[in-house]
Amino acid sequence: MYPYTYACQLRWSDADAYGHVNNAQFLSYMEEARTRMFQEVVAASEGERLQNAFVVSRTAIDYRTPLHYSPEPVDVHVWVTKASAATFELAYEIRDAEQLYVEATTMIVAYSLESSSPRRLSDAERAFVARYMNR
Repeated sequence: MYPYTYACQLRWSDADAYGHVNNAQFLSYMEEARTRMFQEVVAASEGERLQNAFVVSRTAIDYRTPLHYSPEPVDVHVWVTKASAATFELAYEIRDAEQLYVEATTMIVAYSLESSSPRRLSDAERAFVARYMNR
């Protein structure tokens, strides 16, 4: 059971000259899933978003097998693997029912765009992270 799953629709333009999804597109799929997952915890007002943002500080991707374009979406599964006062790591699997295409991680930093510096996670953000922690 995955804590969060996003059904990601592939786009014809995602395929490269070899007929499979270009490796760079997987970053976009992960971003789409992460953005949907974070919707409930992201601040509503522009001012709050400047003070309470999240940024990606590191990404690692292991490509397992080529993904060919299909009109059917692939699932992007996301969960938290570890957390600290100001950061947390997300793990991803991009797969369909039969095949695992990508395993990846991103390190997320709680960040103030206003002061251009890291910040501590709020109580609500810590609760959000805990809910998606892989147990």
